[in-house]
Amino acid sequence: QEQLVESGGGLVQAGGSLRLSCAASGGAFRGAFNTYAMGWFRQAPGKEREFTAAISWSGVGTYYADSVKGRFTISRDNAKNTVYLQMNSLKPEDTAVYYCNAVLFAVDYWGKGTLVTVSS
Repeated sequence: QEQLVESGGGLVQAGGSLRLSCAASGGAFRGAFNTYAMGWFRQAPGKEREFTAAISWSGVGTYYADSVKGRFTISRDNAKNTVYLQMNSLKPEDTAVYYCNAVLFAVDYWGKGTLVTVSS
C-alpha cells in the first residue's frame, strides 16, 4: 500500500527553522519515485488547504507560493524516496498542518500531515 509519511513538524519560535521530511513507500513508488512530481501543501486553522512548494521529478524545477518564496526550500533525494521542505525565518502565519503530495499524471497521493506551530 502506498504511503507518504511526513515528519519534522513541531513548535518553533518566530524566526526559527524547521525541516520537514516526507518518505514515500509502497509498490507505486518502488523504483519509480523519481517519476513523481512532489509537493507540499498546508492548511491553517479555519482555512483552505493551499499550495506551498513543488519540485519536478528530476529536482531541476522548483516552484513556491509567493508567501514562502525566499524562506522555504524544497528538495528531494530520489535514492531515499524522500522529499524535504527546509523552512527558515518562520512566521506565526506559517502555522499549519503541512501535507506531502505525489503526482504522476492522474495519480495522486497524500500524506496525513505534520503540524507546524510558530509562536510569536
